[in-house]
Amino acid sequence: MRVEAVTTREIVASALERVGVAPEAAAIQARWLVEGELRGHPSHGIQRLPVLVERVRKGLLDAGAEPRLEWGGEATLLVDGDGGLGPAVATRALAALEPRARRLGVAVAAVRNSGHLGLLSPYVESVAAGGLVGIALTTSEALVHPFGGARALIGTNPIAVGIPTPGEPFALDMATGEISMGKVLAYAQRGQELEPGWAIDGTGQATRDPAAVAAIAPFGGVKGYGLGLAFELLVGILSGTAFGTDVLGTLDTEHPVTKGDLFICLAPERFGVGPETMERLGAYLEELRGSAVASEPVAVPGDRARARRRRALAEGIELPDELVARLRELCPAAEALS
Repeated sequence: MRVEAVTTREIVASALERVGVAPEAAAIQARWLVEGELRGHPSHGIQRLPVLVERVRKGLLDAGAEPRLEWGGEATLLVDGDGGLGPAVATRALAALEPRARRLGVAVAAVRNSGHLGLLSPYVESVAAGGLVGIALTTSEALVHPFGGARALIGTNPIAVGIPTPGEPFALDMATGEISMGKVLAYAQRGQELEPGWAIDGTGQATRDPAAVAAIAPFGGVKGYGLGLAFELLVGILSGTAFGTDVLGTLDTEHPVTKGDLFICLAPERFGVGPETMERLGAYLEELRGSAVASEPVAVPGDRARARRRRALAEGIELPDELVARLRELCPAAEALS
């Protein structure tokens, strides 16, 4: 079923408010779920709403969370999310980081006790739109097998980088697994097979059946494994959160969240970056876009997601009928979806 984005966002927020989430936090979380759909990543979209609602109902997410922000140094912010919704906590953290980064050139936040962040790109795009460089990292449940290993021991551990440009921001958002577990669930929900090489089953053999997945492959083999492990150690150490199979609470409805997040903001002007550098950066990106050998242009990270977003805003979001039915169970206002 194709649905309109703004109406869907209001319905998702209403479903969260019905279980006690404050309107501001509900609106932020709803925006992130709908952004997943708009940008072509249903794995990070509305399919996550039932899990969030159930986690709130069970007290695994605090509907009335009051994040605690404490500066551990001039440029280092320690954030305890108080069990709150990830996007709401992260938005608070970034709002505190940005003015400090403008003054000092750099500011870093380490976040613990906070829910799943969803897509990372909207965070760093927002930072970059304000003229700063934004970097975001987060850990996940152990879903990826080490290179040469046969069971899941490392998170998908994504990174996002946002850089201001003379046009729309550069925005890289990528996980260190071949796919996210949310994507596995999205393929299962839609009855689709996985691509070869994406995952292994419980015997360590390659599988294309989403229902048989026991571990996701690291992207790029040993290099993706190394990056994923490096990010796990970096985030876990600085946020004081768990590693490996001790990371829980973003996919299930049984465990408190034990993953961590890291946000870095940098002010280019504090590094001597001026208009000439930005002009050269813009020219270089256009050179990349114009270097295609086929009719389709080369895309810079962020281009395709923004194009999909514009198209989905105009044409609507495609949701599986099963998910629409679940939305109607969670919020009577979803009857308006037709």
